[in-house]
Amino acid sequence: MTTERKYRRFTPEFKREAVRQMSDSNKHCTQLARELGIRVNQLYKWKSELEQKSDDAFPGAGRHAGPEGELAKLKRENERLKQENEILKKAAAYFAKSLV
Repeated sequence: MTTERKYRRFTPEFKREAVRQMSDSNKHCTQLARELGIRVNQLYKWKSELEQKSDDAFPGAGRHAGPEGELAKLKRENERLKQENEILKKAAAYFAKSLV
């Protein structure tokens, strides 16, 4: 039995506000995280991303594949197509034998 994991999504505004509260508030990070319903390490991760990328932080939903990701995707597709081609060659040879 497989269970699908549900991921919660947070808006960029929510993330920025959480990081702002983390900086401005007198509350401990654990308490703030509990109140927001998130993990403490998620707060630190958002803070780090905001510090590193500032305006470009939290661009949107999903992962954005760069050139390396696209290359890996194309390599996987190429491998899949090679396997399909081999299967088709074997099937053609099998049916050609039965016709003779």
